[in-house]
Amino acid sequence: MALKAQALYDFIAEAGNNELTVKEGETLIITNQSIGGGWIEAQNSRGEVGLVKPVPSFPGAGTAAPAISVGNVAIPDLSIFDSYAPAAAPAQTQASNGNDPWSVWNADPSGGSNNNWASNPEGTQTGKSPADPWGSVSQGHPQAYQGPAEDDEWDDEWDDMKSTGGYAESESGDAGAIQRGAHASSMKISLNKFPGFSKSGPELYLLCKQIAKGKEKLPIYIGEVGPVWSYPETQLDCVVADPKKGSKMYGLKSYIEYQITPNTTNRPVNHRYKHFDWLYERLLDKFGSAIPIPSLPDKQVTGRFEEEFIKMRMERLQGWMTRMCRHPVVSSSEVFQIFLTYKDEKDWKTGKRKAEKDETVGVMVFTTIEPEAADLDLVEVEQKCEQFNRFTKAMDDGVKEILTVGNEHWKRCTGPLPKEYQRIGKAFQNLSAVFNSSGYQGTTMNTNMRSNPKKDLHFVMETNNEYKGLLGCFPDTIGVHKAAIDKVKEADKLVATSKITPQDKVTMAKRVSTMSYALQAEMNHFHSNRIYDYNRVMQLYLEEQVKFYETVTHFYRPSISVNWSL
Repeated sequence: MALKAQALYDFIAEAGNNELTVKEGETLIITNQSIGGGWIEAQNSRGEVGLVKPVPSFPGAGTAAPAISVGNVAIPDLSIFDSYAPAAAPAQTQASNGNDPWSVWNADPSGGSNNNWASNPEGTQTGKSPADPWGSVSQGHPQAYQGPAEDDEWDDEWDDMKSTGGYAESESGDAGAIQRGAHASSMKISLNKFPGFSKSGPELYLLCKQIAKGKEKLPIYIGEVGPVWSYPETQLDCVVADPKKGSKMYGLKSYIEYQITPNTTNRPVNHRYKHFDWLYERLLDKFGSAIPIPSLPDKQVTGRFEEEFIKMRMERLQGWMTRMCRHPVVSSSEVFQIFLTYKDEKDWKTGKRKAEKDETVGVMVFTTIEPEAADLDLVEVEQKCEQFNRFTKAMDDGVKEILTVGNEHWKRCTGPLPKEYQRIGKAFQNLSAVFNSSGYQGTTMNTNMRSNPKKDLHFVMETNNEYKGLLGCFPDTIGVHKAAIDKVKEADKLVATSKITPQDKVTMAKRVSTMSYALQAEMNHFHSNRIYDYNRVMQLYLEEQVKFYETVTHFYRPSISVNWSL
């Protein structure tokens, strides 16, 4: 006899995820309970089949919904939250704090675009996205990706250059270099790809009865700028180099393997692109609710030659790894360390399996965070969240504008502008032999004009593309915090209806404070890195601009002394 269940609340399906929309009181037939991650497959009265994530009330089993178990952490009935719609966050105004670099965002309705952030020295250490996702606060962070059973079962044939069948983008030549990141993946991952992912909200952490005890604790200290992560004494770094083409299955499948050398061991390890992809999924799974994990560089890139393809991908992977190394939490994590320091194939596979069985993932990563400060009240927590949301949105808009303008300028410098210089030089050359030197200079300046963007604008565009991908992750991360704030706001109603106890309400407020400290520490880390990165790239840009115009002066100054009489 088929097992039936009655829905206690509405469940709205997300398009493209094989989910089933369910109405409160609707009776469903359970067709598969082994989906994993808290999901089940069910069929409604209309014969439609899909995935749902209920806390069902089974006939004859009593009215109390069973507790959910995640690892060793017992979770109570969380369906109580679904009876209330999240209340809209009221606008709050916080008094400006001279020591808080984010306080300007309370009073600046423009998003703070006029604020000179570089003028505020920091005490912290410093060392890719589709359509604009800012309107959404959905939580796209997976929870329980278990990975492949065997390494050979997960083989990406598109690592073979010959199997790509051409690149996705039509730009050719050097102009395509600045297109990277334009189609970078967001942090959302479809359930079609990983059906084992759980989509539990922040209440999983807010109401868990027992905080997981483990050796992996993440302390947060109060520094000059506010909450900061604990930084290592020695900054981790690595070099991605020496790409080599390998093959398997008697040459039927080929791939590019990169050599990664960390500064801690100075011993190189080899990884394919799919290993980087595995690392990204694990970092996103574990830290995505607390730390924005930018997507890897695109699989397909612009390039006319295979060597250019390999060089471009290696450069992008280097940038991604450098950013991960500079993050104190990510760089010290066990999964990142095994990626950089495994000794042999057995050690690598053992480390992979261990990482894939990690239970402290998703919102449960907050159980490892220990702020050394007093708890924050909900009003301050909400104000901080809104400050960071406005700032990241404003910066995202600014970065996109730079990329648009820079792209147009790049095309002019490598397209019509050099041709115009060449035409002018040729005209002078044909006019008179007296102007031969100027004519040749026009040809030389054509070459300089064409190559100069590679020396300066390239790095500006690279940095902004990298930040575009990173900023594209913030809506999901901040969305987790907004959802947690909404849950805490519902606490009074839940206590009044005896859904939770007054002590549960206190616990929820304390834990949302911990989440806020984590968000503040992450934003201070982001702010510190932003200042470092943009100071560095703008210094390089200006230096190259000076060199370019000095070259122009060098070529044309001798022409002043030429006898121009005919």
